[in-house]
Amino acid sequence: MGASRRGERQPGKSDQIDALAVARAVLREGVERFPVAFLDEQAMEIRLLADHRDDLVAERTKAQNRLRWHLLELCPELEASLPKRSLDREAQLERIARRLRRLPGSARVKVARELVAHIRQLTRQADALEKELHARIRAHRPQLLEETGCGPLVAATLIGHTAGAERFATDAHFARQAGVAPIPVSSGNSTRHRLHRGGDRQLNRALHMIAITRAAHDPETRAYLERKKTEGKTGREAIRCLKRHLARRFHRLLAGAEAPRPAAARIPGGAPTPMVCLT
Repeated sequence: MGASRRGERQPGKSDQIDALAVARAVLREGVERFPVAFLDEQAMEIRLLADHRDDLVAERTKAQNRLRWHLLELCPELEASLPKRSLDREAQLERIARRLRRLPGSARVKVARELVAHIRQLTRQADALEKELHARIRAHRPQLLEETGCGPLVAATLIGHTAGAERFATDAHFARQAGVAPIPVSSGNSTRHRLHRGGDRQLNRALHMIAITRAAHDPETRAYLERKKTEGKTGREAIRCLKRHLARRFHRLLAGAEAPRPAAARIPGGAPTPMVCLT
């Protein structure tokens, strides 16, 4: 696969090249040799809700950027006084709405008012989805929410993007999928490992958020990081070591509570299939 990708390398993203290389490997070695990604009914609903919330947040970000652009023309001093990442807070939106009500009715003012209302609606929807995700994860994988740094959004990412922890024979396989498996690059008398840039980047991001939160709030984690630094590792290398340990921990949590996999699952409106994963 590596030689195939190098031979077809072109400028830009390599998603199509990687997909073609995987397809060739499946045809060459047989599909039965590859692990099957699987989401049961509850996990599928968590994945769908989490993805929908991400879409709403992305749409809200676009609306916030457009609102700031209009405020630069309407009230530049107000726009300059708005803190970064504050346009999802009701207090700031109400402050903007009060100022807009005092301005003469123009097309730009009308658009800005509609953007404020749209942002409020998207924020309410995103907050409601987060509460629903919390309830579903509490019923599906409550042990994840008990872990420091693992809130409902991070837990939803772990459930949705793992797509069945039983498909990973060991935690090392899961770590490679999450992009946290260290890659040895030793040379001569130097023994070191480098960052793994492959794997599922959403899983990697979830483990990174847990690691950063624990480093800030968990005394045991801080002691572990300090110990790694005394061994000669840099701060980033210590975090990488921590993420590898977290991969082992969360693989065990996800696999230990897995319900027996049914023979087939059904996509609404589709035929039964054992691969119901969105990855």
